[in-house]
Amino acid sequence: MVKICIILGTRPEIIKMSPIIRACNAQKIDYFILHTGQHYSYEMDLQFFEELELPQAKYNLDVGSGSQAVQTAKILTGIEAVLLKEKPKVVLVQGDTNTVMAGALAASKLHIKIGHVEAGLRSYDRSMPEEINRIIADHISDYLYVPTEFSHKNLLSEGISESKIFVTGNTVVDAVFQNLELSKKRMNVLDELGIHPKKYFLVTAHRAENVDVRARLSGILDSLKIIGTKYNIPVIFPMHPRTAKMVDAFGLSLDGIIVTKPFGYLEFLQLEENARLILTDSGGLQEEGCILGTPCVTVRDNTERPETVDAGANVLAGTNASVIVQQVERMMNIRASWPNPFGNGKAAEKILQQVCSK
Repeated sequence: MVKICIILGTRPEIIKMSPIIRACNAQKIDYFILHTGQHYSYEMDLQFFEELELPQAKYNLDVGSGSQAVQTAKILTGIEAVLLKEKPKVVLVQGDTNTVMAGALAASKLHIKIGHVEAGLRSYDRSMPEEINRIIADHISDYLYVPTEFSHKNLLSEGISESKIFVTGNTVVDAVFQNLELSKKRMNVLDELGIHPKKYFLVTAHRAENVDVRARLSGILDSLKIIGTKYNIPVIFPMHPRTAKMVDAFGLSLDGIIVTKPFGYLEFLQLEENARLILTDSGGLQEEGCILGTPCVTVRDNTERPETVDAGANVLAGTNASVIVQQVERMMNIRASWPNPFGNGKAAEKILQQVCSK
């Protein structure tokens, strides 16, 4: 029987790997979870695992934050020790974090097969550490599970063998529908906030290239004030601590914006599903909005999810306030009838079928 090591480091990885973990349990596959603790302490993530009804990790490294080099080195050293002890046949990593790159490197050096879930994404912006991570992981992985034909073509253009690439769809589709059902059983966040379906804007901004630059953050906030007044509906902004810190440091105004605490994942899924429109710099929210039928305006200059733009669910607006307002008007006037480019929600099953066939 194939023994699988599932490596996680951040909450987005836990979310997108949750369907694979559930499928491993359902199929009684021999696997274990290794959590690096890249963004949070493992103790903080215990509740998150419980919320998603997932088993706890067998190993946690609790590496915490640090410079790119320090964090990656800690993850690499910790993962290597676990892999030497457990000797799995396959390691699965997901996405583009330091955990993904370090996990793939550790496995590669130990001649353990690597499966990269959500392979083939490219922003073509190497100033982003995520781009470096995903390129390295793709080029040393044995099995590349790509979400779309677009990602498939990216890998072929870089000389990666066709025999290593498998178009499975994206596990985010599986995760959105599975976890939305969990959410609806437990809570109604709209009632808690006193807002109504399709009668509010939902905003997130956390990327360093946006929130650490005064002009860019100011442009985003100015656009929110304008659209809130123009459409006379609430602008809900669950603000990341990093963003709140920079708003304060730059002395920027939040007038007309409803700033809330960050929400849990299950609560946030409900907010995404019911928003009139999402404004974000998050890659994951571009995907989730597309899947849920919620139009998205991305406040970035590029995206590694071009499928969302091609489908008509998303548009790039940068951070100039007037451009953002124009793109919001454009997306307010479209019908949410685009095809979902990320698959039918069976990605986890397809991935495990391929892994277990080896």
